[in-house]
Amino acid sequence: MSVDAQTVRRIAHLARIAVSDEEVAPLQGELNAILAFVEQLGAVDVADVEPMTSVTPMAMKKREDVITEGGRAQEVVANAPETEDHYFLVPKVVE
Repeated sequence: MSVDAQTVRRIAHLARIAVSDEEVAPLQGELNAILAFVEQLGAVDVADVEPMTSVTPMAMKKREDVITEGGRAQEVVANAPETEDHYFLVPKVVE
């Protein structure tokens, strides 16, 4: 896939970037180089590679999913400037 000057101008317009006529040719070369690199990545066989979340092997830290009664409403609203019946009171923002 190759990007022409008109496509560079269209991309710049969509990105709301001001591009002068002198900048179009270098940008065209850069975009074509990026697309060529993406095509190279598409040629790599990754069929036997498991998806990774990090480059270093690690296990996610998980806690047990335990149902509790809560009972911490007073602690949750303890530092709130204004509360009522364990709810935060905030100023009205919509009229």
